[in-house]
Amino acid sequence: MPAVDKLLLEEALQDSPQTRSLLSVFEEDAGTLTDYTNQLLQAMQRVYGAQNEMCLATQQLSKQLLAYEKQLNVLHTELAKQLADTMVLPIIQFREKDLTEVSTLKDLFGLASHEHDLSMAKYSRLPKKKENEKVKTEVGKEVAAARRKQHLSSLQYYCALNALQYRKRMAMMEPMIGFAHGQINFFKKGAEMFSKHMDSFLSSVADMVQSIQVELEAEAEKMRVSQQEFLSVDESVYTPDSDVAAPQINRNLIQKAGYLNLRNKTGLVTTTWERLYFFTQGGNLMCQPRGAVAGGLIQDLDNCSVMAVDCEDRRYCFQITTPNGKSGIILQAESRKENEEWICAINNISRQIYLTDNPEAVAIKLNQTALQAVTPITSFGKKQESSCPSQNLKNSEMENENDKIVPKATASLPEAEELIAPGTPIQFDIVLPATEFLDQNRGSRRTNPFGETEDESFPEAEDSLLQQMFIVRFLGSMAVKTDSTTEVIYEAMRQVLAARAIHNIFRMTESHLMVTSQSLRLIDPQTQVSRANFELTSVTQFAAHQENKRLVGFVIRVPESTGEESLSTYIFESNSEGEKICYAINLGKEIIEVQKDPEALAQLMLSIPLTNDGKYVLLNDQPDDNDGNPSEHRGAESEA
Repeated sequence: MPAVDKLLLEEALQDSPQTRSLLSVFEEDAGTLTDYTNQLLQAMQRVYGAQNEMCLATQQLSKQLLAYEKQLNVLHTELAKQLADTMVLPIIQFREKDLTEVSTLKDLFGLASHEHDLSMAKYSRLPKKKENEKVKTEVGKEVAAARRKQHLSSLQYYCALNALQYRKRMAMMEPMIGFAHGQINFFKKGAEMFSKHMDSFLSSVADMVQSIQVELEAEAEKMRVSQQEFLSVDESVYTPDSDVAAPQINRNLIQKAGYLNLRNKTGLVTTTWERLYFFTQGGNLMCQPRGAVAGGLIQDLDNCSVMAVDCEDRRYCFQITTPNGKSGIILQAESRKENEEWICAINNISRQIYLTDNPEAVAIKLNQTALQAVTPITSFGKKQESSCPSQNLKNSEMENENDKIVPKATASLPEAEELIAPGTPIQFDIVLPATEFLDQNRGSRRTNPFGETEDESFPEAEDSLLQQMFIVRFLGSMAVKTDSTTEVIYEAMRQVLAARAIHNIFRMTESHLMVTSQSLRLIDPQTQVSRANFELTSVTQFAAHQENKRLVGFVIRVPESTGEESLSTYIFESNSEGEKICYAINLGKEIIEVQKDPEALAQLMLSIPLTNDGKYVLLNDQPDDNDGNPSEHRGAESEA
């Protein structure tokens, strides 16, 4: 006997489009079964009517044949009665009981689903800024009640559809068996001729019906127990955002599925929110509306960024941004746990972890590494005080060979604790918060940690022998303990990137980095206002990442008001290779060294090739602008 397909009761609460799609198959089967049952009943009633006509005809015939009146009339009457009891009655009971029950439960399930959708829409519209705890609690209870009602109706509906898969087999075979038995009993002579061949068949069919009945009873009991177990769960299962204080968040997800609200623009200033089922498939975010057979592509997640945003006074919103920086879609989760898990999952997928041999292990390893990073400091929080006494404050020796452009590294690699003190805070914003500005101006002159001066004109840039412009994005800065090796820059890069990953910080400030023979300047690309200025003589170490060539960092030695000196490392991401920035910094420091000797300066300038318009070409390749094309006014050139 072939296996019976069933609906899984465990998926009743999730109510995913996949479950709805499978449910539609069962509903279509139930509708087809209803139509077939009605047609079969009409045929059987026609046979039964014909047999009654045969009874009346034989009764009239028996009146003419007085000797056979009782025999013929009783024989056909018993056949008609047997057909009515064993053929017509079972199919009528199946239609009026089982099919009607499935139809009723289908209507109840539809009403419960509609009530749940209305309650979820009401819950999603709860304001975030003017939050009313009483209203939130009432709406949460309403959602929980509607979700429980939908769960109960779906369980009953699923159980009825599963039971129908067994009952329809019996309902189709019992009338045929009754009809066959009636005909065999009626045709006694025919029974003697073909009953020997039919007995074994009818016996096997009867045994099959009996086994199906036993399976139905066992399955019904199993579904009843499962239904009680599912309904005995805690009420928090039905309440959205039940654990707001400390939700258990899984940050190692590489795939995620669930319902989200999608923000759609309907006009210049009007928007609508649509609740849809989203799931990830490889590096793609898919969406599957109810009733759809399969999902469609919404967003390519490779190399994209995701962050939590405030949108239309709604809670738990996040935005997915494309790799080219364009704003993507905005989605809303129903709880804080779902919101953070979606952000972590999309972040993991954007790193293309799913392409590795063991993506789960890679995700766990990356997050464990990120957990070791320090707690970040943003411009919206108060900066923690940290004391990092400088030790081994020595300027790194610069190589004199022309083919070397980075400082020498030490022979042995120091430990991370020797480079950066554990617990050192990281600053991700290049602009200080107002509280720090006030604190630093109380009783003394303000000391800018970025080396920024009050003079915004910078006249020395016009007279500088070197002017090199690069497009960079500030990743973070932190205090370090030594500047004797470039390993301190690599360790700072690791900690800054790990802290950004664990805290889901993806927003970066873009600036123009101008390298001159006197200083390093960070310029706002929109206002052309200088954000920070570092004296080139205070740069003691600089290096590009060994694998990711676009990462570059440098160490700054800044004097403190107490007379001591502090060391800070600044990490950037460049549109061009970091080696180009290091080359420009190294050339600027060489110009400073040879400015005292005019002959050495002239020899240095003669070693640099000239363009047709009399400018010095520092590098073979020019830096790229935001569109990936060579910049016309930010080229790798300097004026003598």
